[in-house]
Amino acid sequence: MAQHLIAIFGGAVSGAEAAWQLAQANITSVVFDQNALPYGKIEDGLPKWHAKLRDKEEEAINEKLSHPLVHFVPKIKLGEDIHFEEVLNNWGFTAILLATGAWMDRPIAVPDIDNYIGKGLYYQNPFMYWFNHYHESGFEGETMHITDGALVIGGGLASIDVCKALMILTVQKALAERGIDEDIFSLERSIAKVLENHGIAFEELGVKPCTLVYRRRIKDMPLYPGPTDTPEELEKAERVREKIVENAQSKYFFEVLPNHVVVDKVVEGDRLKGLVLRKTKSEGKSLTEIPGSDYQMHTDLVVSSIGSVPEEIPGIPWKGSVYNVNECECCRIQGYDNVFALGNAVTGRGNIKESMAHGRSITQTLSENYLFDPETNLKDQLREKEATVGGNIDVLLERFHPLEPPRETSRLATLKKVEALQKLAGYNGNFMEWVEQNRPVRLEEMLGKIH
Repeated sequence: MAQHLIAIFGGAVSGAEAAWQLAQANITSVVFDQNALPYGKIEDGLPKWHAKLRDKEEEAINEKLSHPLVHFVPKIKLGEDIHFEEVLNNWGFTAILLATGAWMDRPIAVPDIDNYIGKGLYYQNPFMYWFNHYHESGFEGETMHITDGALVIGGGLASIDVCKALMILTVQKALAERGIDEDIFSLERSIAKVLENHGIAFEELGVKPCTLVYRRRIKDMPLYPGPTDTPEELEKAERVREKIVENAQSKYFFEVLPNHVVVDKVVEGDRLKGLVLRKTKSEGKSLTEIPGSDYQMHTDLVVSSIGSVPEEIPGIPWKGSVYNVNECECCRIQGYDNVFALGNAVTGRGNIKESMAHGRSITQTLSENYLFDPETNLKDQLREKEATVGGNIDVLLERFHPLEPPRETSRLATLKKVEALQKLAGYNGNFMEWVEQNRPVRLEEMLGKIH
């Protein structure tokens, strides 16, 4: 009897869960990932101070992708190393599942500002990648030059993490200049507490705090996914949002500038030296820019954290900032009977916090817990994402029935192509051995920290 063979692009939370669910149905899948290791933003976007959560989630992915019915192919990026139309028409897969995530930063709406990337401007995704990996001896990525007094454009939890990282790095440097050695794990727990233990006031350090620029009020920040349908629910949501920001500011000393939008750039020579900001007035969903309120805010560093979207892949239809899908048909890509999107490729939300809710609601308790236990909050949301993907696979299995599986000769030929790509990447087919060979050195291990 002919057997189905499914291609999955992206091996992190959504892709691994899809492969695992298919394996439980005795269906073979091939998981392609653009990186050597299939952890996505668990590895490269979740700040490295969440070491315990990162390790636990990566272990779960390892277990799923180690299944005998799952073939892993590292270092293959769809649209670059392998083309969508080629896979669709020539490889003989029953279906293609896209779990490629959202890795492209949403651009700042200022003409030509991207000319200054690396010259005073960074975007969140490459910034957090650098922050997570710069301690590695063999790190070959872009080097970020961090200064105090940065401007962070954003408003969500991911932008708060960017502010935390900037404050940790600048305070750590200032303490080192005083002969005080503090690691990021201690500082992440609370900069305020570390300084108190040393008998130092923040103002004594001479560190300019970074400033988070948000277009609406603090109580409008997208930090709370609970219901806001009634006046009572809205009031509660606004209190929680303000409390989250207040709690973070008291620990890390960054500032928040609400009701401002970026309208232009300040350039000196070949570097970005600030932003032109315009005041706004917000009430509910309405946002009004105030004419004549523009002013310059100077800085040596701007980090944009205004969201992430999937990267466009030739051959896959696009709608707005996400793939064009039919959500009523299990997120089938428009124009194709056997191509489906999962996870961030559907939601168009690139950070872990915001992308977990694809397909079902997150309980309001989760965001309240973020005030006191962010790791539990993130972990619960990852389970939410897995449950959503699992439900999607149940529906997809029904849709696979009318699809004709490849003939055995075609199936074997496809697996031969897969094996050739594995060899090209230096992968011998032993997933756990590959993980051990390519696992990055952990900062906590270098410091002798046990978590």
